[in-house]
Amino acid sequence: MSDLRITDVRVRSLAPRPSGQTRAADVPWLCTPTTQFPDVAERDYWGPVNLVLVEIETNAGITGIGTCGSGNAGIAPIIEHQFRHLVVGEDPFRTEYLWAKMYRSSSRYGRRGAPMSAISGIDIALYDIIGKSLGVPVYDLLGGLVRTEATAYASRLYALKDLDELAAEAKEYVAQGYRMMKQRFGFGPKDGLAGMRRNVELIRTVRETIGDDVELAADAYMGWDLDYAIKMERMLRPYDLKWIEEPLMPHDVHGYVELRRKSETPISHGEHYYSRWEFAEAISLGAADILQPDVNRLGGITEARKVFALGAARDIPMIPHSNELHNLHFVFSQWNCPFAEYFPDVLPEDSNSMFWQLFSGNPTLSGGSLTPPTAPGLGYTLNEDVAQQMTVQLGR
Repeated sequence: MSDLRITDVRVRSLAPRPSGQTRAADVPWLCTPTTQFPDVAERDYWGPVNLVLVEIETNAGITGIGTCGSGNAGIAPIIEHQFRHLVVGEDPFRTEYLWAKMYRSSSRYGRRGAPMSAISGIDIALYDIIGKSLGVPVYDLLGGLVRTEATAYASRLYALKDLDELAAEAKEYVAQGYRMMKQRFGFGPKDGLAGMRRNVELIRTVRETIGDDVELAADAYMGWDLDYAIKMERMLRPYDLKWIEEPLMPHDVHGYVELRRKSETPISHGEHYYSRWEFAEAISLGAADILQPDVNRLGGITEARKVFALGAARDIPMIPHSNELHNLHFVFSQWNCPFAEYFPDVLPEDSNSMFWQLFSGNPTLSGGSLTPPTAPGLGYTLNEDVAQQMTVQLGR
């Protein structure tokens, strides 16, 4: 045991700063599980919180910083009223022990969703503390570097009504050196055959813009059902997609098995999986060609080490969701991470890119690839003034 002790845990709920810009209601932007509802354009189905920030203080003056994924207004109270009291006074090096304390004490209502995201933020902050106390980057705690450069793919290209604008965005990514990119589908089952044709039009526009030498994937963000996904995959075969991402709801693991059986295009998902047990089921059933875990959702670094080992045992590519540093340390330290998702630094920031403004020290793109951070711990510094601007005061 070390002499370090946790003295306090602070938590804040965040959202992107208001931009003053609005998106036209007739622009699909992104197909999601909520686009089937008639009032989706007028009602906020996702809630006021996009990210939860965790700061853990120690008796040595070292502060660890972590984030909780899957923005949920219920995460902060779980940390404040339960988990904080379980970890204060403990040695931050005892990650397995502290993880078990949080997981087992929340098992009556947890095991996934907000409680697991809460565990993730605390666990990530613990590894930040450990790396800082030892003077090494977190990837050295995970086995060290297996690569000094990671190929990145541009992850944006939301569905747009103006196809010329979509093409211009794709062309700009090619000019920046990307050899791979991912776009979003805008239509799902409620849009019928016309929506299917518009999805194809979106893909065709980007493929014709970037040519055949740049790889292209596309994301349905849980917005389709099995029958729709089977039909869409067949319509999209001429465009040689690298993968179709998360077409079904996360719970439909048997649907993914059936889709993979009928699909010629690789199928990816896992961004919304929680814990080794969900990943183990998907792997054992053969439900994915590619898995896409997010460390600040699945249970933190302690749990991610087990999840990545499960993937390695079956030689399944693991491509973490987002280029936030808790994910990039796995990209640089694990053999089965062939490349990195990269959300461009754009303004106004959205939920996927707000980390650019919240933290300094994020690796930036150079020639289509990333290099690892060298600072101890996770390698970022919190921009406190931005965090205060993003803080959401929750209430009725």
